[in-house]
Order: sequence, then C-alpha cells, then structure tokens
Amino acid sequence: MDRINKYTPRVKKNTLLFIAGIVWAFAGFRVLSLGIVDAISSNKNWITTLVISSFIFYIFYKFIFSKIYKKHTKRIINSTLEKHCVFSFFDFKSYMIMGIMMFLGISVRSAGIFNPWYVSIFYIGLGFALFMAGMLFIISSIKFENTKLKYIN
Repeated sequence: MDRINKYTPRVKKNTLLFIAGIVWAFAGFRVLSLGIVDAISSNKNWITTLVISSFIFYIFYKFIFSKIYKKHTKRIINSTLEKHCVFSFFDFKSYMIMGIMMFLGISVRSAGIFNPWYVSIFYIGLGFALFMAGMLFIISSIKFENTKLKYIN
C-alpha cells in the first residue's frame, strides 16, 4: 500500500480545482456540441430551442452543478492534506453519479428513444450548465486566495 501512495500523482489544492475545471468544462463542451449538432440537423425553430435550453440550463446550473461545485470546493479547501491525488476532485459518490449519467446519456442517445430535437434541447442546456460549472472551478483555482477565504470553515 505504501508503494501505491508513493507513486500516486499528487497536486496542490489550487491545481486540483483547475483540473476539476478542465474536466468539467471539457465534458460540458462535448455535451453542448452534441446538442448543437442535433439541433442543426433537426431544422427546428432556433428561438424555441434556445428558450427551452435556457430553462434547462438554469435548473441544472442553479440546483445541481453550482451546489456540487460548492460542495467539492469546500471539501478540497478544508482538507488537511497539503497535496491531493490528482483524481480526488470528486468523491466516490460523485464518480458513481457521473458514470450513471454518462451511461444513461449514451444509452438514450444510441437507442433513439426520443426525437433528436428533444435530446438536443436537453443536451444544450445540460452541456452549457456543466461547462459553466467547470469555469467556476477554473476561476476558483486562479483566484485561489479569495476562494480559500470564502470556503474555509
């Protein structure tokens, strides 16, 4: 077990927040781009698509992703460790949720259960909310001293 700890890649707290931001922003960008491609191919009304996607963005950003961002940022800031494992920006439960969401998203999209336009609306809102949460992590890493003051117990 000591060997595993010896070779585990470790980073400072601000770097861990930055890595979380890159991962979240990349995932959000990918989901957003899938949604945009589906929206373009469906040839539906763009105004309707953007209005409904904005509503989905608000729900996911306000009630889910901003809370997850706060939870993990606070956990990282208040940790007694000087350096963290590079993968510890999530806890186990969050990795499980992320895996389930990815599985369901890929499954629903591949199965063609829903009209691609409906999926595109959902993906645009969800992807943009995830991307913005990633930006919060990146900004927190850049303004790390302010973040520490905000989230320290």
